[in-house]
Amino acid sequence: MNTQIKLVWKPLLAVIFWGASFIATKHALNELEPLAIIFLRQILGILFLLVIAIKRKRNFTVNLKDHGGIFILSLIAVLHLWIQVTGLQYTSASNTGWIIGITPVFMALLGIIFFKEKISSTQTFGIIIAFIGLIILISKGEISSLGFLSNKGDFLVLGSAFTWSVYSLTNKKVTVNYPPMMTILFLFIMMSIIIAPFTLNEKNYFDVVNLSLGGWTGVLFLGIFCSGSAYVLWAEALKEMPSTKVGAFLYIEPFVTVFIAWLLLHESITLLMLISGVIIIGGVVLVNRK
Repeated sequence: MNTQIKLVWKPLLAVIFWGASFIATKHALNELEPLAIIFLRQILGILFLLVIAIKRKRNFTVNLKDHGGIFILSLIAVLHLWIQVTGLQYTSASNTGWIIGITPVFMALLGIIFFKEKISSTQTFGIIIAFIGLIILISKGEISSLGFLSNKGDFLVLGSAFTWSVYSLTNKKVTVNYPPMMTILFLFIMMSIIIAPFTLNEKNYFDVVNLSLGGWTGVLFLGIFCSGSAYVLWAEALKEMPSTKVGAFLYIEPFVTVFIAWLLLHESITLLMLISGVIIIGGVVLVNRK
């Protein structure tokens, strides 16, 4: 039993941090622009990972051949975070948590289209089920009305689920000869370099200088716990446990988001939201079945 607890606490804690990240982002958006949040988050993540890497005596030797792949991944990751954080300006953290949960469905579809991966009838049924749940969630049950198509926040977050699936599949195809933690560190550095020209301006500087204690709490949580600690915990969990078991913890993430959003942001939890969320997760489970 103790061994099991030692194994599961890392992926569980990582998923809790990621589930709470939408609430922290939502809070930070009250005072900062989306790109400013992403930039600060990456800088703090870099500092955290640097401390861990130095403490663990990691090799900092740079192989320029590997950085072409890291640059491509960085561009996709920046686009993903920018779309997601912008979407959070117009929708709830709860909706975001459920919608992001559909990412494996996009990964399955992209695998079929671009890599000719085979899909079973069960997985096809799972894709249909997940999208039905998504439509119910976004439309708030009024599927016959086309008014829900104007909800740009939900659709931007849905777009970020797609971009993350693109990132994940690209990550599989790109060969990078660094250990996981050093790959993430170099990725964060490259992302910060890409974002910097669009972020380092007078307005963002003024916003950061005048950031409240609550704003700094949200940003520090995003940088140290979500971008730094969670990635390290997840990478270590993947070494200690089978990837299928580690990946299963992601099903918990939307429930973490909904609960913390209710607790801290006072977002309502409706029966329809829970039903549509469970339908989405059920569909995703079927998609991931072997």
